[in-house]
Amino acid sequence: MRNGKQRSNSSPSGRLLAPPKKTQIVVNCSNRETRVAVLEDGTLMEYRVEREERVVGSIFKGIVRNVLPGMDAAFLDIGLERNAFLYVGDIIPDDGSEDNSPAGIKRSELRRRKIKELIKEGQELMVQVTKAPRGTKGARVTTRISLPGRYLVLMPEGGQVAVSRKIEDRKERDRLKKIGEALLPAGFGMILRTECEGRSEAELRADIAFLQQLWSQVLESAKRRQAPAVVHRDQTLLYRTIRDVFSDEIDSLVIDDPEEYEKVSLVAGMVAPKLKGKIELYDQEEPIFDHFAIEKDLDNLLDHKVYLRNGGSLIIDEMEALTAIDINTGKQVGTTSLSDTILKTNLEAAEEVCRQLRLRDMGGIIVIDFIDMESATDKKTLLDRFTKMLERDRARTRVGKVSSLGLVEITRKRTGESVTEAITQMCPTCEGRGRVPSFDTVALWIERELRRRLDETGNAFAIECHPAVVETLIGPDGEAIEELEHELNRGLYLRANHDFDLEDWEIIPGTMEVMDRKLMSFRRSQVLECNVRRSRPDMPEKPLGWTDDGYCVELPNAAEMVGQRVRVVLSEIRRSFGVGEVIVPGKTTGHR
Repeated sequence: MRNGKQRSNSSPSGRLLAPPKKTQIVVNCSNRETRVAVLEDGTLMEYRVEREERVVGSIFKGIVRNVLPGMDAAFLDIGLERNAFLYVGDIIPDDGSEDNSPAGIKRSELRRRKIKELIKEGQELMVQVTKAPRGTKGARVTTRISLPGRYLVLMPEGGQVAVSRKIEDRKERDRLKKIGEALLPAGFGMILRTECEGRSEAELRADIAFLQQLWSQVLESAKRRQAPAVVHRDQTLLYRTIRDVFSDEIDSLVIDDPEEYEKVSLVAGMVAPKLKGKIELYDQEEPIFDHFAIEKDLDNLLDHKVYLRNGGSLIIDEMEALTAIDINTGKQVGTTSLSDTILKTNLEAAEEVCRQLRLRDMGGIIVIDFIDMESATDKKTLLDRFTKMLERDRARTRVGKVSSLGLVEITRKRTGESVTEAITQMCPTCEGRGRVPSFDTVALWIERELRRRLDETGNAFAIECHPAVVETLIGPDGEAIEELEHELNRGLYLRANHDFDLEDWEIIPGTMEVMDRKLMSFRRSQVLECNVRRSRPDMPEKPLGWTDDGYCVELPNAAEMVGQRVRVVLSEIRRSFGVGEVIVPGKTTGHR
């Protein structure tokens, strides 16, 4: 119940809608991270993780380092690794007038001003981060500072009251605006959030008082600190969850840490006392994410391919400029007609795309390649269903039309890094390209480098590289390394380094006499220990033995011993590899 009105389960037209889903927030707290999952009817729909202090929403005192008239922008040092980007439209000019607020100066007017008229190099500014650093880009900042509360957003510069567009009832919008105008402090602006629908004047007044006190603390901190410095950090993930997500529509919030449970109950008692009874402490021995079957979904969170229930699949490629999602029918062949099969697959895919957008918190430009449909009716059905499902997404989205190629382009507003970015890092080998050189490619790089160094003193080279590259250079039965030695007229001593990345190698020139003394401490019939491994995933039937110093030993009888450390007897010795046989206890070994 809210203001005497019970939520209806029908649309304004009287058409019955699907029953509301049971929604739970599950929180897992540990020393190093906080994880928050949102479940709808037991299905994981949203996931957030926090391992360090948040940047977006924090307020900094920065120094203008570069003013670029050609870009109508400036770069500020705010104390982060990269300078922050400030666009001319995000600057509130300090020209001494009383009406230097967003209400008095519109963004369109600011864009027509010159950046050098507004700020100069060396100037100190107080800014708020609106977009987190991403990839090679620094944070994006604004001088239009806003302080979000439970029911409203208070802006220290302003003068106007706005109401969230998601509040559609005209009478409620008018009521809230009148309350907002009556309570608005002098010199401030205000946006009434969706959550304030049905709230009393007393509740809104308490939210305003809290935010005014917070702003006073920010100003005091800014006076004490020397730029560049942070003057206010945005709240923790758990607090923001209580503030932004925990609402009347949430059935329960379950948390597994007693201390954080007490803090959450205290915060909820201040900002949402009616919801305090929905907070539960999880105290069972089984980990909370295992109990709610969340962990198994997280195992697939980074998968490039997402399978649909009826056999189709999504292929998701997240890039810095955009995200591409491709839809495949896969094993779904249908039972009636091709057009029905395609529509059914596209509708199921649209539902999963909406889930993945929320789950991975993807943002920016997203292009979805639905399966081509010829029928205009089918295209409209798909777009209507897709748009309707996006309404449950709290992030602001815009959806384009289905193109003649079956593409749908949408934009989704996201201020921070995606979940994928939060829990992964760039591959140090491929540096974000998503692919790495093949074993043959790296082996050929090494061969070319050897040819370039033939003028160096000596008649031999010691080569240390990745074990898969060693195997590639040796070739079947050692033919490749033997041919290379004949071509170069040099003795080659290959050794594996299991700590090397695929693209790493080291070449040391010398003489065969010296190399033999240092690297060839082996003899026929010698017994030594090896670790049995598969170095090349494309040749799983060929495990090899590797000594501790990286010498390769072919082991024809070791197929069942991968991952084990075994004793072998050498039957053949060459500079780059040997041949041996695993010594099986109780079995007589025959030598070649």
